[in-house]
Amino acid sequence: MRGTAVVRQGKRIEADQAMTDAERLERQRKTAAMRKHLARQLVFELGVPLAGYYGLRAAGASEWLAVAAGGLLIVPWLVHGMVKQRKVEVLGVFTLSIMLIGALMSMVTGDPRVLLIRDSWLGGVLGLWLLGTLATRRPFMLVAARSVVVAKIGEAGAVEWESRWDREPAFRRHIRVITAVWGAGFTLDAGVRVVLAYTLPVDAVPAVSTAQWLAVLAGLLVFHMRYVTRHGLKV
Repeated sequence: MRGTAVVRQGKRIEADQAMTDAERLERQRKTAAMRKHLARQLVFELGVPLAGYYGLRAAGASEWLAVAAGGLLIVPWLVHGMVKQRKVEVLGVFTLSIMLIGALMSMVTGDPRVLLIRDSWLGGVLGLWLLGTLATRRPFMLVAARSVVVAKIGEAGAVEWESRWDREPAFRRHIRVITAVWGAGFTLDAGVRVVLAYTLPVDAVPAVSTAQWLAVLAGLLVFHMRYVTRHGLKV
C-alpha cells in the first residue's frame, strides 16, 4: 500500500513538473512572438516609409510626393493588423486619420514639412494621453502591462498581479512613475521632432527623426526593464 502511494505521489509530481515545463514553453513562445511582432512593427512603421522616401527621392520625385507616398506605405500594415485581429484598433484609426489630415493640410499649403510633423502629432497626443491617465484609477501602464502579464503567467496570475494595485501603495506609485516617464518621453520626442522638421533640410529630416525616435525608444525600454526589475514588478 505504502509503495503504491509513493508511486502515485511520484506520478503526480511528474505531472505537475510536466505541466510546469509546458507552461514555461508556452510563455517562452508568447514572449518570442511579442518580440517578433515588435521587430515587424519597427520594420513596417519605420524602415519601410524611410526606404520609400529616399527611394522616391533617388528616382527624382519631389520632396512632397516622396513624403506623402512614403507615409502611405504604412497603410497596408495598419489595415492588415486590424483585419488579422478582427477588430478596429483605436490607435490604428487615429494614425490613419492623422495621416489623412496631414496630407490634406500639406496639399493646401504645398509644404512637405507639414507632412513631416504628422508623426509628432501622434506622439504628442499619445504622450499627453498617457500623462492624463495618471489622474485616473487605472494609469496607462497598468492596463497596457496586463496583456504581457497574461501572456507570461496566465489570466489567474494577471488578476493576482493587478490586485496589487488595491493592496500596495508602493505598487501604485511605481506604476504611475513608469506611466509618467513614458508619457513625458513621447511628449518631449514630439516637440523635438517638430523643431527638427522646421530647422533641418527636408531630405535630412526623415533619417534624423527616425534615428532620434529609435534612441528615445531604446532609452525608454532600458529604463522600463531596469525599473520593473528593481522594484519587483517583473513577472
